[in-house]
Amino acid sequence: MAPVRGDGMRGLAVFISDIRNCKSKESEVKRMNKELANIRSKFKGDKTLDGYQKKKYVCKLLFIFLLGHDIDFGHMEAVNLLSSNKYSEKQIGYLFISVLVNTNSDLIKLIIQSIKNDLQSRNPIHVNLALQCIANIGSQDMAEAFANEIPKLLVSGDTMDVVKQSAALCLLRLFRTCPDIIPGGEWTSRIIHLLNDHHMGVVTAATSLIDALVKKNPDEYKGCVSLAVSRLSRIFTSSYTDLQDYTYYFVPAPWLSVKLLRLLQNYNPPTEDPGVRGRLNECLETILNKAQEPPKSKKVQHSNAKNAVLFEAINLIIHNDSEPNLLVRACNQLGQFLSNRETNLRYLALESMCHLAQSEFSHEAVKKHQEVVILSMKMEKDVSVRQQAVDLLYAMCDRSNAEEIVQEMLNYLETADYSIREEMVLKVAILAEKYATDFTWYVDVILNLIRIAGDYVSEEVWYRVIQIVINREEVQGYAAKTVFEALQAPACHENMVKVGGYILGEFGNLIAGDSRSAPMVQFKILHSKYHLCSSMTRALLLSTYIKFINLFPEIRGTIQDVFRQDSNIRSADAELQQRASEYLQLSIVASKDVLATVLEEMPSFPERESSILAVLKKKKPGRVPENEVRESKSPVPNHNNAQNQNHATTNKISFSNHTSDLLGLSTPPSQQQNSQNTLIDVLGDIYNNQSSSSSSTAVNNAKKFLFKNNGVLFENEMIQIGVKSEFRQNLGRLGLFYGNKTQVPLTNFQPVLQWPAEEGKKLNVQIKAVDSTLDAGAQIQQMLTAECIDSYSDSPSLQLSFRYNGTPQNFTIKLPLTVNKFFEPTEMNAESFFARWKNLGGEKQRAQKVFKAQIPLDLQGAKNKLSGFGMQILESIDPNPDNLVCAGIIHTQSHQVGCLLRLEPNKQAQMFRLTVRASKEQVTTEMCNLLVDQF
Repeated sequence: MAPVRGDGMRGLAVFISDIRNCKSKESEVKRMNKELANIRSKFKGDKTLDGYQKKKYVCKLLFIFLLGHDIDFGHMEAVNLLSSNKYSEKQIGYLFISVLVNTNSDLIKLIIQSIKNDLQSRNPIHVNLALQCIANIGSQDMAEAFANEIPKLLVSGDTMDVVKQSAALCLLRLFRTCPDIIPGGEWTSRIIHLLNDHHMGVVTAATSLIDALVKKNPDEYKGCVSLAVSRLSRIFTSSYTDLQDYTYYFVPAPWLSVKLLRLLQNYNPPTEDPGVRGRLNECLETILNKAQEPPKSKKVQHSNAKNAVLFEAINLIIHNDSEPNLLVRACNQLGQFLSNRETNLRYLALESMCHLAQSEFSHEAVKKHQEVVILSMKMEKDVSVRQQAVDLLYAMCDRSNAEEIVQEMLNYLETADYSIREEMVLKVAILAEKYATDFTWYVDVILNLIRIAGDYVSEEVWYRVIQIVINREEVQGYAAKTVFEALQAPACHENMVKVGGYILGEFGNLIAGDSRSAPMVQFKILHSKYHLCSSMTRALLLSTYIKFINLFPEIRGTIQDVFRQDSNIRSADAELQQRASEYLQLSIVASKDVLATVLEEMPSFPERESSILAVLKKKKPGRVPENEVRESKSPVPNHNNAQNQNHATTNKISFSNHTSDLLGLSTPPSQQQNSQNTLIDVLGDIYNNQSSSSSSTAVNNAKKFLFKNNGVLFENEMIQIGVKSEFRQNLGRLGLFYGNKTQVPLTNFQPVLQWPAEEGKKLNVQIKAVDSTLDAGAQIQQMLTAECIDSYSDSPSLQLSFRYNGTPQNFTIKLPLTVNKFFEPTEMNAESFFARWKNLGGEKQRAQKVFKAQIPLDLQGAKNKLSGFGMQILESIDPNPDNLVCAGIIHTQSHQVGCLLRLEPNKQAQMFRLTVRASKEQVTTEMCNLLVDQF
């Protein structure tokens, strides 16, 4: 209130002083009620109040409200202040309105009219006050009332810079309330060009606005990329005097730089223009170079601003993931921060290096810092930094350093904070399995995990070691011996008893030849733990005992006595009672052959993906690197073959069981749903793009599927659509995986195929129905079959509609069913190729296009694309070694179309000449159209 007191309102100053001098709550309320009564009487009875007096009394009401008391009068007087020409009076009126007026108030129409008057004023101070009030309230009514005025203010050439700045921020606030407020068309270009404004404050505010608009409609605002790069380039090449007003502790325009770098991360890649990409890389290199320079100031503000820009630049480098030199330099720069005395810098460096470790270009550079990261895990004072170090060790682990990292994590686990132990156990288990060259090492690691942190070993972990042992004969004897030795410890965790009971029940006979592990010794060691365990573990041990009767008939009587004990056969636990009585009768009644058949060794588990990885992804969504661990179904601990085996539900489903016979020779995979309410990684590469699971930007990857069959087709903040497909001759089948990324069900879920009837005669597509509700965090699968009857152009679309929180959503996505999917690569020698090439020389049998390369020429990349396109690359055919020559046959139901292709690069001109020859004109045209957009 100091500025107001300086305005000469002595009565307000006295009232505030009186309130502060009150000795008790009662005296404060009494003084306040007295003042409220006085103000009320003035507003009601005194018709001669001038603007100054109204302002003073409104200020008192504001002060009372800020002390926590309700104010139910004075609103009309505040509205009247809006029409004053004095800045101080208008300011107080707007302040009162912004704080106390409800958007449903009857006064809102009067307020809107007063604001409109001020927006049309020639006084920029009044316009600014009006814009700030609109932004503070930000209601739907405000958005509708000023949808025309504010955009005009923003782009008008007559508007002052300070007003433009406020208009951009005001429009951003209203856009968040009402996304349709901003018009499209020509307005898009005018808003984008605010990035070129001479006033840095306008550019800073406009960047925030454009960033929000890009997230909603990235394609419409893609023109902002080149302007953002240009502005960045100017910032880092300007002298101190050029940006003196916007230089913060020797760092030029740090806030604007960070905003521009974040804006560019909405696109991947940000640009395909070689010139713009070159300028952007120069900017990023400049930022990395400045980070190496000695600091120009010792003050913390300088380092904070400098590092804010640096880390955002590194985020953009990681997001692009296309410049090896920049990625390695970023990694080296972050490595220097690992020993910095600032805790926040060490944390941010570890976090960024986790992302760098997932790039093929910088993974090896990250590994060079392994010793420092291990030291951070052990010695850091801050638990969050220690946890980040564990994350980085997990991300940088590969086959060359797995044993060392796993051992270090095991050593640290004994003294690790309780808050991170469970997560560390999961990571150690995943790494041990993923990089195990000798599964005896894997068994040792898991048993050590149980010994060190048994309370934090989940069922998924100990299930997994059993699956490994059952599926790998070479490790069964070692596992039985190792777990037998572990059970001899006086204090043995219950999870160790479960693993020991399961493995000895299956493979105890492999170590029974040694007198130290004779059948009776095995039984006594297990039974010594029996009364210390929970009823679930006892049930498992009873199953182990009946297995022992089959493996070791000589101890049958001893085990039958255990079954007969009152604590078992008359147990209050129904499960224990039933098992004891049934197992006892089975051991008495069944013949030796029947017993051997019923209690035979468990069969191998079918290979499936790891449920441990799914648990870890659920704990840290979007931050777990892709893992190659594959898993069989989780076993239940009750391994009695006499009963139905209900294997524990896994968190993963695998499509691979059906890919060997995708085209109808086996039953297609049924619709499946995740019971754990977490999205399922059904595809090998669905989570490769980390930015897309956390960004609200819609990502449509349809074009990328020209060269691949599996991956993420579409993703936004609500849904992810993955594809896995296979093609054989003129037949194909696609599995579409719809994943609900939200915490609420998607209702009225309906994917509809869009494909004109005339095109359906050339490509017959059949789609299976799915449930109309997609539960929160769940995933369902939909199957499509395709039959190519004749050559065709374009590809079918999928119209997806559903309701999210009652709001209808609609998306149209191109399906990856272009005609090249039905290619069969064909080998040819030079003589056959050129003879065929000459025969296809008719005007309707050839098509040729000359075009400029969208990215710098990369012959190996072009070769990979043509191979992914489906054609056979013919080596040493063309006299020019740079030319790429391909051959293939398109299979249709009615005929086969031979197709030859020649791609001639001109490195100097950065141009391509593409020539396609085929026996059908439509094929040559379509092949050219498909490929030109991709080079």
